[in-house]
Amino acid sequence: MNFLDFQLIFASLMLGFLGGAHCVGMCGGLCAALSMQLPPQISRIKMIILMNIGRIISYTFIGLLFGLLGQLGAEYIFGNGLRQTLFVIAQILLILAGLYLTGFFNIFTKIEKIGIPIWKKLNPIMNRLLPIKTISGSLIVGAIWGWIPCGLVYSVSANALASANAISGALLMLSFGIGTLPNLIATGFFASQVSNFFHKNPVRIVCGMIIVLWAVWRLFRFFYVG
Repeated sequence: MNFLDFQLIFASLMLGFLGGAHCVGMCGGLCAALSMQLPPQISRIKMIILMNIGRIISYTFIGLLFGLLGQLGAEYIFGNGLRQTLFVIAQILLILAGLYLTGFFNIFTKIEKIGIPIWKKLNPIMNRLLPIKTISGSLIVGAIWGWIPCGLVYSVSANALASANAISGALLMLSFGIGTLPNLIATGFFASQVSNFFHKNPVRIVCGMIIVLWAVWRLFRFFYVG
């Protein structure tokens, strides 16, 4: 993928939005808890937005890092075969992510454990910054929040790796992060209403199956269309 592949970038944006069922479950409680700790003298909407900007900055950095790793591997070590292998793996992870959202398959609860060691080191740092008192504090807390173990983040990270391009990887994760904004910002204000909506089985199934069909379509094009 080159960094002008707007179709895949748009798909990552939609994955972030459709993944609201997962995002609210995984991060909604944390988002609501952080929002309630904001000082009254500072605009709540401003601080919630800044926390989410910090989170998206972390996502973009992760995408940049994974894209760079894929680029170095494809160009200097393994060649184009690595790109193709990573692409297939990335789509399989997206299929698993979609099935996880539907509630039919819970393997992602095991995959998310991969990031627990990193989160255990970062969580105490975030706790020391709470309650949030400054604008810079909200950005830092948000940036740390971006490293919470999340299967959907891992799926998009795999696509960033498969892109074998640092800029592409950053754009994919940036798009995904922007896609998550409506759900998580809304959760900061209307936690229970948003959570109840995305925990409805029909909503979860529709969102999950759209992601599954997208990944299956990409695999079909890869193997049969070229």
